[in-house]
Amino acid sequence: MKVCMIVEGCYPYVAGGVSTWVHNFIQSFPKSEFVLLTIVSDRSVSGKFLYQLPENVTEVHELYLQDVDWNRKGWHKARLNRQEYLALRSLIMNQKVNWRVLFKLFQNSGISLDRLLMGEDFMKIVREYYDLQYSQVVFSDFLWTMRSLYLPLLFTLKMKIPKADLYHCVATGYAGVLGSMGKALHGGCLLISEHGIYTREREEELLRADWVKGAFKNIWIEQFKKMSSLAYERADLVTSLYERARELQVDLGCPMEKTMVTPNGVAVETLRNLPGKTPEDEGRINIGAILRVTPIKDVKTMIQAFAFAREREPRLKLWIMGPCDEDREYAGECFEQVEALELGEDVVFTGRIDVKDYLGRMDMTILTSISEGQPLTILESFAAHKPVIATDVGNCRGLICGEKDGFGEAGILTHIMNVEEIAQAMVDMARNGERRRIMGENGYLRAQSRYRMEQMRQNYWKIYRDFAEIMGLPWKEEPPMG
Repeated sequence: MKVCMIVEGCYPYVAGGVSTWVHNFIQSFPKSEFVLLTIVSDRSVSGKFLYQLPENVTEVHELYLQDVDWNRKGWHKARLNRQEYLALRSLIMNQKVNWRVLFKLFQNSGISLDRLLMGEDFMKIVREYYDLQYSQVVFSDFLWTMRSLYLPLLFTLKMKIPKADLYHCVATGYAGVLGSMGKALHGGCLLISEHGIYTREREEELLRADWVKGAFKNIWIEQFKKMSSLAYERADLVTSLYERARELQVDLGCPMEKTMVTPNGVAVETLRNLPGKTPEDEGRINIGAILRVTPIKDVKTMIQAFAFAREREPRLKLWIMGPCDEDREYAGECFEQVEALELGEDVVFTGRIDVKDYLGRMDMTILTSISEGQPLTILESFAAHKPVIATDVGNCRGLICGEKDGFGEAGILTHIMNVEEIAQAMVDMARNGERRRIMGENGYLRAQSRYRMEQMRQNYWKIYRDFAEIMGLPWKEEPPMG
């Protein structure tokens, strides 16, 4: 079976939980051919892989959402035909969209995005939408917002999709559009695996964003909802990591009968007996933060909370373990914050690491994100018998408090951006070694019971096998052990 794996903003360019999941997933099906279709910001990152691609990845295709090539050549006709015009109008006006017409328009013609976005048809539709919904804002601002809004989607619609038997999207959004288009053009099946709920994550980001103001936030949010609705409508199966995420998918319009919960998995056995503390750690209580240093992880709140906690408990030391090059400006602000708070050697930025080299030295781990799905870093901590402090986002509550599994709490849950609450959790954990031990054991039992890599592989082995049977394709993969 040939699988087109479609990812956005992660693998193989960015380290992190989703990228690691994709990498391990592809390796789990060595007898299947994978074609990677990856969505990135621009051509500057082209080919700069952080992962050694598995041997069964035969092709890599890149889509650039912020490209400079608007394809000004070709397509000299001045106007869309009536069917094309109505399809574009329905898209912009938030009405029922004839996506097949749009797929054909952008795939089969040498259409110039420059001429379309600057042309009469687009202007007329945008003006109608403006008069109906947004006449309170300045029209020139509205028009340029609409052009910037639709350019990445139109780049997506022009992308040449490789032919595959199964299109597997690791998000909705632009990836979901590509998967839906691949299914429409080439047949096959469409699988969506959401690690976070894409629409909700983009909405949270937009509500906090400074680059988009007022009513324009709503326009962007609606755009992401349109794309997710397309993916939910065209998908044959939509998976999520936990039950609440599945409920959110249904609330956003995904038919319940298409949904399925497939929890994350971690290789428990590889994290069971890690090297412990070193002489350098003597007298220290180590807190490990395994993350990318980016705003969504809210590292600044973590550092501020640590500063308060260290005043009450001087033994504390914070290890921030992960890449700092994804958002260099934000990382620089974090470095400056550590210096301004005079935390000195009590905060260490390790850069990209192998978690097995450090996790055994930690007394606990911490995650202060403002948005998460089902964090692999928490499951890795559990596998290593480490308790976790985490903000109440995504499935962190379910992982730490349990979902009626009887194992007990495996850490402390806090509210997002609550510096005092996070600081107190650090102090409480530091001062009670027995509590840390019990929580670490609870987490280990929880991971061993429900979140093992073998269980996740078994779930997807069945999903892929069923798709192969539906399409009448041979299925050569051996079932996973365990």
